[in-house]
Amino acid sequence: MGLLHHCSPVPTVRFLIPHRIIMPLRYSSPRLLTVRSSLPFPSQKAKYHTELEAAVHVVERACRLCVDVKRSLLSGDGRILEKNDQTPVTVADFGAQALISLELGKLFPSIPLVAEEDSAFLRSNNLADLVVDAVTGKARFGDKQLTHDDVLDAIDRGGKDAFSFGANPATYWVLDPIDGTRGFLKGCEALYVVGLALVVEGEIVLGVMGCPNWQEDLSGTEVQEDENKPSGPGIIMVSHVGCGTWIKRLYNILDISPNMPDCWNRSFVDQCSLVHEARFCIPESQTWKSLPLSDVKASADGISIADKEILLLPTCCGSLCKYLMVASGRASVFFLRARSEKTIKVWDHAVGVICVHEAGGKVTDWDGSQLDIEVDQVERRVIFPSGGILVSNGNLHDRILEMISSRLSFS
Repeated sequence: MGLLHHCSPVPTVRFLIPHRIIMPLRYSSPRLLTVRSSLPFPSQKAKYHTELEAAVHVVERACRLCVDVKRSLLSGDGRILEKNDQTPVTVADFGAQALISLELGKLFPSIPLVAEEDSAFLRSNNLADLVVDAVTGKARFGDKQLTHDDVLDAIDRGGKDAFSFGANPATYWVLDPIDGTRGFLKGCEALYVVGLALVVEGEIVLGVMGCPNWQEDLSGTEVQEDENKPSGPGIIMVSHVGCGTWIKRLYNILDISPNMPDCWNRSFVDQCSLVHEARFCIPESQTWKSLPLSDVKASADGISIADKEILLLPTCCGSLCKYLMVASGRASVFFLRARSEKTIKVWDHAVGVICVHEAGGKVTDWDGSQLDIEVDQVERRVIFPSGGILVSNGNLHDRILEMISSRLSFS
């Protein structure tokens, strides 16, 4: 069964209804590249090779934590928490952030962490035990027994007000411990992602996305798997500036130890160049009608969009999940419209930006400008893209920007 078909099936529909069955990729690249190593490129080609190796290892362990917590939730032994903003959040969010913070703080103590959670909710509800239990055995903390304070302090290391950057360029990690928490909580295998990026002087230099329940055969991302390697859910996607975007299986979350080195596969965006044939992702909170292409009567292709069927992908929760879809060639475009009532957080985009860029795609605001991830000079936690964010395979980008501009000028 394909990646997007784990929930209830969706029908083929006309363009104003936001779901359509996904057919096999039509825009395949002939490039096939497989590499076996701890990372898919040598250290001399990657300035931040050491940091990327560490990021891969800790994201893998965080994915395992998420899988274990989800199993306990499904068995009825775990607890589902709810933050004050009514967003569902689980022990996995806090546990993944604590684990990653502990590891990065030990390996790179001078590099701050910008992350989604803080421990206030756990402290006020006496729920730290659940998170400590989830982290214990997965964080490398020497012979020392993890305490409540160790775990809560690790969470707060990435929380709001933990570090004041100022206007000077800085080096820091950006973490979303679980992007797509609603997907994590669903009974069906909706996608969710653990996302980690490193920013150096305003540039995103590396990124790692772990998706524990990705079911699709990696051959769909223009790669070929070895026939004697076991199949199963879970992938990890990595990018390093100038080195491309790569994917491998998350065997460790299945308790599988391959008999050969890890197999990395190069990932590329799709090659679609016609807007009306593109695959679109949109946020669950927004509709196709709310986006600026919904009633465009003419495009740069000279074709009326309204007369064509637009391929809107079935819902995959979270922004990073949609970046992953574009970077892996499953989707052509991801739209996000900025809204005054909703703040856009940097951790929902940072790692996705480099993964899409290095896979051959493009990310800008709706004016065509690069995202300024350091516009929040004090905390580096929010961004303010003009109009919204457009993520594409690159071929379609300028064309869609022209259509957005044309549509908005008459709004």
